[in-house]
Amino acid sequence: MLTGPVSRVLADQAGVVSRAQLRTAGAAPHDIARWRRRRELVVVHPGVYVDHTGDPSWLQRAWAAVLACEPAALWRESALRAHEGPGRPGSEEGPMHVAVDRSRHLTAPAGVRVHRRVRLDERSLWGLAPPRQRYDDAALEVALGRDDPLDAIEVLARAVQHRRTTAQRLADSLAERPRANHRDWLDGVLRDIASGTCSVLEHGYLTLVERPHGLPTALRQPAATASVGLVYRDNEYDTGLVVELDGRLFHDSAGQRDADFERDLDTAVGGQDTRRLSYGQVYDRPCSTAGKIARLLVLEGWRGRLLPCRPGCVASRIFAGDRIA
Repeated sequence: MLTGPVSRVLADQAGVVSRAQLRTAGAAPHDIARWRRRRELVVVHPGVYVDHTGDPSWLQRAWAAVLACEPAALWRESALRAHEGPGRPGSEEGPMHVAVDRSRHLTAPAGVRVHRRVRLDERSLWGLAPPRQRYDDAALEVALGRDDPLDAIEVLARAVQHRRTTAQRLADSLAERPRANHRDWLDGVLRDIASGTCSVLEHGYLTLVERPHGLPTALRQPAATASVGLVYRDNEYDTGLVVELDGRLFHDSAGQRDADFERDLDTAVGGQDTRRLSYGQVYDRPCSTAGKIARLLVLEGWRGRLLPCRPGCVASRIFAGDRIA
C-alpha cells in the first residue's frame, strides 16, 4: 500500500497521480518502477498512473487527462460533466476534453481531445479538483458547437435549469463572442428569456409558419379580460383559434404555470380554442406545424388555401392527415 505524501496526493486526485507529482512527493525512479511492477500503480497515459487495475472511473479519466497535459483544464462537455456530476446525457461517453494555452503544441493522449485556447487562465477554475472551464463559458462553448440551433438551446436550457447560471449571464457572455455560430439568433432567444418576452419566437411564427404557408393573418397581442386579469394573446384568428407562443425554456414556478392554464381555460369558456407552440414546433418543424394549424383553422370555418413554402414542404400532407411529423 502506498503511504505518506504519495497517498495524500492520490487521495486528493481520486487515485490518479503523475510522474512529476510522485517525484515531488519524494519517490525515486526505482520506487515508481517497483509500484508499477506490483500493480500498485497502473499506467493510464504516459507519465500518469491510477492506483488500481481495471477500468478507471470517469473522474479518474478526467484527472488523468488533465495531468497528462498539465497545465490543463477540463473543457466543453467534460467541464459541464465535472460541474454537474453524473446524470448528464452522454457525459460518460466520448473523449475527455481538456484545454491548454494557445501557445502550446502537444500530441493528445489516447481518448483525450486537446483544445488550444486564448485567455485560458481567466476562463478556468484552477482551484477546483480537477481544474475546469468556468460553467457559463463551458455551456456557451458546447451550445455554439452544435450544428442545430435547437440543440444549442437545449444545452443552455439545461444550464439554467441546474441553477448554475441565468439567461442574462449567458447573454452577457455571448456578447463577448461576436463571431460565434448562430450568435444573433441565440442572443435574441436568451434576451427574450431574460426579459420574459417571446419576440424571436413570434417573428419565427410569422415568417416560418404563418406567412409562407398562406395561413390567414392573425391579430397580434389583442387584449382580453380573463380571471387572472388583463391578458394579451399572441395570435388570435377570427375563426376562434388562439395560438400562444411559449418561449420559456426553463422551469417556471407553479404559480406561473397555473396562470397559463387558467388563461387557456378562460379562452375555452369564451368559445375559443388555445394551442401553445414552442421553439421546436416553430423553428424545427414549421411546415408540419403550419399543416396542423391549417387543419384546426378549417375545422373552425377557414375557407382559405394552404400553400407549400418550398419544394418538399410537408404542410399539405400533414393537413391531409399523414402522420409524418
